[in-house]
Amino acid sequence: MISEIKDLVRSARDRDPAATNAFEILFTYSGIHAIINHRIAHWFYRHRIPFIPRCISQASRFFTGIEIHPGAKIGHGIFMDHGMGVVIGETSEIGDNVTIFQGATLGGTGKEKGKRHPNIGDNTIVSAGAKILGSIEIGKNVIIGAGAVVIKSVPDNCTVVGIPGKIVKVGGEKILSDASHKMHLPDPVSDIISDCCARIDSLEKELKKQKNKKDSKEK
Repeated sequence: MISEIKDLVRSARDRDPAATNAFEILFTYSGIHAIINHRIAHWFYRHRIPFIPRCISQASRFFTGIEIHPGAKIGHGIFMDHGMGVVIGETSEIGDNVTIFQGATLGGTGKEKGKRHPNIGDNTIVSAGAKILGSIEIGKNVIIGAGAVVIKSVPDNCTVVGIPGKIVKVGGEKILSDASHKMHLPDPVSDIISDCCARIDSLEKELKKQKNKKDSKEK
């Protein structure tokens, strides 16, 4: 456990520019507290001890704002920056040196039984508010953009953004221009406005046609 704590503190120092010293990190970073609590809960979970694992995870959620199911498998060197609102489901598997920001969710879709949460590869970054849903594979060195909703597997070395998540970079190279990427992202509000404008235009044309017919009859 001592080596685990040292590893967590080292990860925070390496990845958080606001980190000042090990003492402050250890005692004030809720992400580290949540992982330490999870390691304990996971030990009880693996040994099939009932009640205690969930009791630990729920107490940890109350104090840290981070909910990790005791069954989740989490690798070494994980760093949760801020961490508030993070949810990690029971069958999630997270690799080494993963960074997770506040509000991220590794969840299910509510349709599957058994394996129903994602696997996250090594060195992946899950940005603030991102949702990764279902039994899917996220490769190594992947960046999930803030607010993205990922429901399909992602290969290694990719960047994913949008709702639903779309791959915009592979190996650091763009596969879509900015203009093209915007066109491919769904925008339901814009679609509704465009549809309303088209209907109004059609009605105006029809009214104008009816008015012209009426005027011609009166003449």
